[in-house]
Order: sequence, then C-alpha cells, then structure tokens
Amino acid sequence: MKTIYSDKHTLRQVKAEIHNGELVPPFERKERIDYILKELNKRGFDKPISEQAFNLDTVHKVHSKDYVNFLQNVWQKWLNAGHTCDAIPNIWPSRSMPSKIIPSNIEAQIGYYALAAETAISSGTWQAVNAAKDVALTAAEHIIQGEKSAFALCRPPGHHAAHDQFGGYCFLNNAAIAAQHLRDNGYSKVSILDVDYHHGNGTQQIFYRRNDVQTLSIHGDPDFAFPYFLGHANETGDDAGVGHCFNYPLPAGSDYQTWSLALEQSFTQIKAFNAEVLVISLGVDTFEDDPISAFKLRSDDFFDYGKRIATLGLPTLFVMEGGYAVEQIGINTVNVLAGFNSIS
Repeated sequence: MKTIYSDKHTLRQVKAEIHNGELVPPFERKERIDYILKELNKRGFDKPISEQAFNLDTVHKVHSKDYVNFLQNVWQKWLNAGHTCDAIPNIWPSRSMPSKIIPSNIEAQIGYYALAAETAISSGTWQAVNAAKDVALTAAEHIIQGEKSAFALCRPPGHHAAHDQFGGYCFLNNAAIAAQHLRDNGYSKVSILDVDYHHGNGTQQIFYRRNDVQTLSIHGDPDFAFPYFLGHANETGDDAGVGHCFNYPLPAGSDYQTWSLALEQSFTQIKAFNAEVLVISLGVDTFEDDPISAFKLRSDDFFDYGKRIATLGLPTLFVMEGGYAVEQIGINTVNVLAGFNSIS
C-alpha cells in the first residue's frame, strides 16, 4: 500500500483552541503525523510518496467557489484588518439571524463560514489545506491507475468541512474531493465509510442529495458528541439521495463488540449499493484513551477491522481524519492498514 504525504502540513501551526470554555494547546497538531510516519517506517511500509499538484476544478465540484476563495484569502484579510493573533470565529448567523448575505467584515465573514469556534486559522493554513487536498487526489490517482489500495496521510483532516463551512479542524473535505475525482474517472458508484469517532457531517451534507456517492458514518450519538446537530439514524438522504446515507450513532462507552456490529451493518449497505470503490475516512479517535472521545476500542481492534474492510474486496482509499491520543495514533492507524494488507 502506497502512502501519500506532504510536509506542507507543518505550515499550519495554531497556538490554541477553545475546549471546555478554555484556551488550550490544540489537539490537532503536527506531532500526530510524526507518530504515524514513525510507525509506518517501523513496520516496513514503503517510504511515503510526495503529492502531485492539482488545480481546484474538482474542489469546486464539492465546495462553493466563494468559500474556497475565502479560504485562500482569509489570513491576509485578517492581517490587513490589523490583527496579529490566530483568527478564531466568535459570531455566527444564528437561527434568529438566518442571513444568506456574505458580510464584508472579516470577523463576520469568518463566522459566516464557520460551524464551530474550536478551529483557528493561522499563517500557512491555506497552504497546508491545499496540500492535503493534493495528497487525497494523488492517492485517488493511484487507485484510478489500478492500485488496490492507497493511504492519503492528510493534515488537516476534512470530514467536518461542508459545502461552504469549516470546523472540527477541517477546511476542505479531502475524502469528498477524492470521491468526486473517482467519480470523474470511471467509477460510477463510490461508498465513503467514515469510522472516525465524530460524525462526518460535511461529507453527509455534500452528498445528501446524490445517488452516486453513498455515505456511511459510525460515530458517537449527536446527543452528546460533536458536531451534535447531524448524524441521527433517521437522516437517510434527500431528493435523489434518499436511501444513500446511513448513520450509526452509538452510545458513550461503546466497546469494539458494539462498534463492530455497526461496521458489519455498514458492509451490508455497501454491498447492496454495489459500490465499485471504497473511501475510508480513517479517524482513529475511537481509541479508549483518546482525549476528546468516548469509545473504548483497543489497539488490536484496529488491526481486526482493517482485515474486515479488506474482505469487501474493493479498491480502497484510506484518507486520514482524526485521532488525538498522540502516543498511540501511529500504532492504531498503522494497525488498520496492516490489517487490511494481511487480507488484500
């Protein structure tokens, strides 16, 4: 399995995030990737391949052009407004102010495009985001060229990024962009299976009215888990997408036995859809010691579910999402890949 990676992810280094009402060191930081790279090397995986450069054509099929333009220019506009710190959203068009007018003031504009306040924007954010998109597209290209599997080691992650919103550490939806690229290059049916602890709200929203991309997400029940407002079992798609969205919300404290039952249910739907290719939004924050999650998977469980994914027999693209127990993120991520390799 080839790994695609860009060192441009290090250009994004925010100072803090808001967590439980306090400013704390960010959970999503560059050391996450360092641990994964170290473990890949330790286990004998091939040296990662650098990303190719892609234009924004595929991105614009997934995200609005106004939103992408915002991401490209927000940091310079923030500086031009006289700010010197990281940009953190603090005002939104709430339910009582449902405006669709994009404000010109940069603070209001950040809030317009934000879904939550934990995700700061700093110098280098766009460069890292754009490179992560290229990592995902390069990995998708390997699948298109006949590889059975590939690993897109993306940072920042992407599955919370919606059509025109950022949040949950996500700006461009790497898995959705990769899925769109696969659709544009010969695959008529793509399944995206999100195994991150947090619901893949952005991926769901992007494809909710489409019947060519099936979305499935196993996650903490939105009654208690971020992003709270999407991810219920009764969200099944709209218009042409009815019956193409599947959510498996699970209670806090869920162990692997409970989690793997949902995984098998998702396999049933993937097979019924007759998917031609599989994209895995690979978050390993389901780990029992992850600091911002509430599931109880152990490191050996990640190897087992990697094997189970391989039994589907589909070309499979793994796209890195969350996972914040820094010391274990490398072990758990590579366990999934190694488990997959042991069968495929």
